[in-house]
Amino acid sequence: MGKLSDHLKTTNTDQLEVGYYEHGSADGWPCILNHGFPYDVHCYDDCIAPLTAQGARVIVPYLRGYGPTRFLNEETLRSGEQAALGNDLLQLMNSLNIDKAVVGGFDWGGRAACVVSALWPERVQALVTGNSYNIQNIAASAEPASPEEESAYWYQYYFHSERGRNGLTDNRAGIAKLLWQQWSRTWHFTEQTFQQSATALDNPDFVDVVIHSYRHRYALVAGDPAVRGIEEKLQAQPEISVPTIAIDGAVNGVSPMTAHHAAKFTGAYEYRVFDNAGHNLPQEKPDEWAQSVLDARAMAGGGNI
Repeated sequence: MGKLSDHLKTTNTDQLEVGYYEHGSADGWPCILNHGFPYDVHCYDDCIAPLTAQGARVIVPYLRGYGPTRFLNEETLRSGEQAALGNDLLQLMNSLNIDKAVVGGFDWGGRAACVVSALWPERVQALVTGNSYNIQNIAASAEPASPEEESAYWYQYYFHSERGRNGLTDNRAGIAKLLWQQWSRTWHFTEQTFQQSATALDNPDFVDVVIHSYRHRYALVAGDPAVRGIEEKLQAQPEISVPTIAIDGAVNGVSPMTAHHAAKFTGAYEYRVFDNAGHNLPQEKPDEWAQSVLDARAMAGGGNI
């Protein structure tokens, strides 16, 4: 498992058996870091040591549909919607008896962190979010973006078709590698680095979760009734009041710059741009990401929770 512990831990939430790695002292200040699509827990490998050196208890879970994380019930919808991701993070905190944590992530993981920060701010000490406000405005999903942005979203439209589902089923690693390359053109990762994460995509629910995610965000499929109440709250595009550091990569190949999201953050807030970084912020710039986590915690008042 590379630089991660050899001991995989698991815990049960309302829908999942979640596989996760934990680093640092059990009585350290809790910090939960969530990966995105199509990455995995290894994106945080080089962030761990700087955080545990400052007293953090770092928890890095596999999202639903990735690695060893499994659904508990065969009948549960393999939803990839934002409400489900946010609920997974909240339920993980409950399962691990974590009342309050620094939460962070990018892409899908940043979305989960934003959802919990917006709807349950009492559970979040501070937020670090790649690409700022990640809560989807599904009601406005039919509004077109610029031609340049639309072309970068080819994979999303591909996944709207059954051809795309079949392509992801047969070529998940190939599609993931292409997206890594397109989204982070200045990051020259090795084949070993890619393969270390690509194994997480072999999860039996990966395709269903991904396809549902990219169809639900465009209002093409129904969501999971179990999280309908959460999704309804997210339709209001709630503001985030917890102390936040929002980050963009200067050369992100898929997401536009997000400085204009600042109005969605009503508490202490700082916006940063990582030079020469693309989409996978913690793996491309681990020292800067770890420092942002420490700075966000300091912004919230530091001190052990």
